[in-house]
Amino acid sequence: MSADDVSQCAACGEGGDNLKTCTACKLVKYCNVTCQKAHRPKHKTVCKKRASELFDEALFKQPPPKDDCPICFLPLPLASSEMRYKTCCGKIICSGCGHADALARAPAEPICPFCRTPAATSVEGAIKRIEKRVEAGDTNAMRTLGFRYLRGDGLPQDFNKAWELWHQAVKLGGITTHCDIGSLYFNGEGVEKDVKKAKYHCELGAMGGDRIARYNLGIVERDKGNMNRAMKHFVISAGFGDDESLEKIKDAFSDGHVTKDDFEKALRAHKEAEDEMQSDQRDTARRWKLLHGQKS
Repeated sequence: MSADDVSQCAACGEGGDNLKTCTACKLVKYCNVTCQKAHRPKHKTVCKKRASELFDEALFKQPPPKDDCPICFLPLPLASSEMRYKTCCGKIICSGCGHADALARAPAEPICPFCRTPAATSVEGAIKRIEKRVEAGDTNAMRTLGFRYLRGDGLPQDFNKAWELWHQAVKLGGITTHCDIGSLYFNGEGVEKDVKKAKYHCELGAMGGDRIARYNLGIVERDKGNMNRAMKHFVISAGFGDDESLEKIKDAFSDGHVTKDDFEKALRAHKEAEDEMQSDQRDTARRWKLLHGQKS
């Protein structure tokens, strides 16, 4: 039963149209804060249990699909080395489309495969473009500029500016940046180590579809001995095509923590995700990179 089916205050029994639902469990309603506080001792255990159940429903719900390359419309690759954020238009282009466009234009100077803007000719020029994208509210630009400040890459190293940019990004819906913030908390880099906050940000990232955040949560749960929860995380990230998650499921299957049926389902989901990301152009870009030892 949900609070939608409740027509009386859980504390005093009064009815009415202005009852407020308990925001944690969604099971009961109250006239006001006074009634809610009065009922708290009786309600606390049930409320906490149901709130935990609701959170897990959201956490383990199938997340949204990965973004597509705006040129070939295939899901973007998992490896960061196989896609490129374009500072001119803010698009993320797969290496296959970038490489194919560069070959088609050679020996002319490179341009953006999407918006056709000439590539920046200097680090300073690239940074100015990123800053312009930040002003436009581009969360990927905020993440990118944050990394430059964090590493001192083309800019003076400044953790506070990186921190500010990343928090601005997550406020605007930058899902991937949650995992970056979580890593800082987990490693105590620039901030006091706080595993609880690290897990919190990874959970938000995972629910938004970040497979690295999802994998990290699986590792945390596995190390705590919570194999059932760990496998749930690994199954979801394996369904995005994550190889390491599939290996963890394989190990758990060998140790008897995963059934044959569940292992086979994970294998099929992983294969389907891999197939969706494959293309002749991307294969060509990988071969070119291996041959020349350069980024395409």
